[in-house]
This record gives sequence, structure tokens and C-alpha cells, in this order.
Amino acid sequence: MEIREIKALLALMQEYGLTELELEDKRRGRLKLVRASAVSPAASEAILPGRSQQHARNPRHLAAKVAKGSEAGAVPSISENQRLVTSPMVGTLYRASSPDSSPYVEEGTSVRKGQTLCIIEAMKMMNEIEAEMPGRIVTILCKNAQAVEYGQPLMVLELE
Repeated sequence: MEIREIKALLALMQEYGLTELELEDKRRGRLKLVRASAVSPAASEAILPGRSQQHARNPRHLAAKVAKGSEAGAVPSISENQRLVTSPMVGTLYRASSPDSSPYVEEGTSVRKGQTLCIIEAMKMMNEIEAEMPGRIVTILCKNAQAVEYGQPLMVLELE
């Protein structure tokens, strides 16, 4: 595929607000374009869920990059023993399993690996977001029923 064709596809993605586009052609092969609207591409690569945060070269620099690109406001700088919990998808964040239930976690809550932190509803599916490592929730960056973007920081987790 030629560069001008890719640029045209990127322009269409932006025009229609798409964050992901995948094309497959038997002759030309497969092309997948992904853009993160709330976080710069360099920052989203470094903070994707499932990736080790130890690979991020400088967490404070990363937090500053995220803060510049975040629509939700300023993200606090994080220290060496803290990690950002980010959204793996676009959807609506819910802090509890139902409106009558208490939130899964509050600031100051100690969590274990695999513990549910929140739910993101995407396409009528409820997706539990779990802690990837044990720690303590330092800051919750999103409100209940808030729309979130792919790669958007949700919480700050301090490692134990």
C-alpha cells in the first residue's frame, strides 16, 4: 500500500472519529491502523495494560507526556514505585457493579493481583479491569459513569 493511500485512510479515521481500522486484501496483505486520541502514541505504547511498566524508561517523563495529551485533566507525576492503570478500551467506566453497590476500590485501598478495580462497559459488554500487581490505590483519576478512551489513565497504583 502506498503512503498516500495510508494518509487518506488516516484522514478518514480522524474525520469519522475512528480509533482503529483494519483492512485485509489478498493481493496487498493486511493493514491495521490504531490511533489513541487521548494519549500520545509514544505514551500509549509505554503504558498499555499487560505490558511491564519496568520497560518504561522514565515514569515521571511518561506521566508528563500523558498529562499533556489527557482530556480529563492533569495526571499527577508518578514515582518509581507507582504505576498507571490504563483503560484497555473505549467505553464507560463504572466504579461499582451496580448503582446500589459500594465501589470496588477507593483511594487508599490495598489490592491484590487479579482483584477487580472497576468495570468498563463497551458495546453492552461489562469488562472487569483487574489489578496486574499487588499494591495500594493512590489516586483515582476518573469519575463513575465517565467515558474513557483507549490508553487513558484510570488510577495510580503504588507497589507494595
